[in-house]
Amino acid sequence: MHCSCVNDIDTIKQITFKSTDPEQKTEELYVLQTEGGFPQFKLYAPLAEAYSKPEQVTKFKEGIKVEFFDDGGKQESVLTGLYGEINETKGTMRVLDSVQLYNPARKQTLYTEALYWDQKDSLIFTDKMVMIKSPTELIYGKGIRAKQDFSYYEFLEPQGRISIKK
Repeated sequence: MHCSCVNDIDTIKQITFKSTDPEQKTEELYVLQTEGGFPQFKLYAPLAEAYSKPEQVTKFKEGIKVEFFDDGGKQESVLTGLYGEINETKGTMRVLDSVQLYNPARKQTLYTEALYWDQKDSLIFTDKMVMIKSPTELIYGKGIRAKQDFSYYEFLEPQGRISIKK
């Protein structure tokens, strides 16, 4: 007597796979995007979950760190947060919860609870409360638009004390 069984993958997926589950999971994700041999940005996340429906989205539920570089490969700024999401369909990223954007050349750090990055025009923005701390000043307000290198920024509703040199 001979007996065998066949497992149909589609049937198994119907039983074990939920539509809310990610299609891919990656631990200790490290991405380096270069152009002309120089880094544009480095991304690190302890856990990445990729989804393709309804849009191509990668979620970083355990935190994210992104380092931005200039055309010569020098680090311009570092973006960190406890949660991140990249929408590859739109070319955008949002970072939430304890967000910091640091510019080492200016020794400035931006603090907020939500920050968005548009890869097409290299802009970082939010409509949430923002605080910028440097060795000589503390500026805060609601909403900001900035270059990804944090070399230029504009508050939408500035508040606080600004020191002006003569």
